Amino acid sequence: MKSPLLSLPGAVPAEGPDEGVAAHYGDIFREQRNLARGTGFVDLSHRGVVTVTGADRLSWLHLLLTQHVSELAPQHATEALVLSPNGHVEHALYLVDDGTTTWAHVEPGTQGALVAYLESMKFFYRVEAADATADYAVVHLPAGSTVPVEGAAAVRELPYGRDLFLPRAELAELTAGYGPAAGVWAYEALRIEGHRPRLGFETDHRTIPHEVDWLRTAVHLQKGCYRGQETVARVHNLGRPPRRLVFLHLDGTEETLPPHGTEVRSAADPEGRAVGFVTSSARHHELGPIALAIVKRNVPVDAVLLAGTVPGTQDVIVPQ
Repeated sequence: MKSPLLSLPGAVPAEGPDEGVAAHYGDIFREQRNLARGTGFVDLSHRGVVTVTGADRLSWLHLLLTQHVSELAPQHATEALVLSPNGHVEHALYLVDDGTTTWAHVEPGTQGALVAYLESMKFFYRVEAADATADYAVVHLPAGSTVPVEGAAAVRELPYGRDLFLPRAELAELTAGYGPAAGVWAYEALRIEGHRPRLGFETDHRTIPHEVDWLRTAVHLQKGCYRGQETVARVHNLGRPPRRLVFLHLDGTEETLPPHGTEVRSAADPEGRAVGFVTSSARHHELGPIALAIVKRNVPVDAVLLAGTVPGTQDVIVPQ
């Protein structure tokens, strides 16, 4: 679904999972600095939008998701996951409830499978799940932005900004007063700096929430049973996850960034077996080249790593 904001001056289309919106508008560092100062906005209209309505929506979602949402207060933003029976992450939802409807945005292209799963679990509950992507688009405003958000169907207030659900037909008109547009490259750089995992980037088919720090933001460890909960409880109570997410400060003298999937090795044993892989990378306006990576739990936290051929030092996100 191609965004009308790709017609803005300087827009360069993104590729891959973020296809349909702008990667940047001509100056990625200026766009990052604008967002860091609390000005501008990011077009995330390629993301999927799912709505759940009905009197039982919160109690029903509480049974299916990793998060405690049965008493979710109106306008309170949260995150939640859908897990497989074995505890592997299948979906990541970014939620808010407005008192009558629960709104969620999800990774591009995943909304159909999510709605199909939710519909299969309706049973006798008074709920209706719908793919609202054709009607609503997500736009992000950075922390500190003071632009009015009249016209938004729902707003997620976050420590790092606000996610707006805007009528798709009015996207260009409503964002015209939001300030300078920033592309997803700028948004991604700040996401990586903030250590925020992204489904399909920091995750693969065997990821469990513990590995990518989702226990902190998207899992409630004291709530009742949900699919995959046994694995969550067992790993939390009896052991450590087999892998862990790390933040890498990469060597700034290298011209290229290691892309997603690049093997990570120990710099002390560059010809040895891979100990992990790069999940996301970016050039940050202050930190230089940075990345997130998944590595084996037993990799020493002070070890210098090689992302492909690029050396990098670790910041601990998930404890060893």
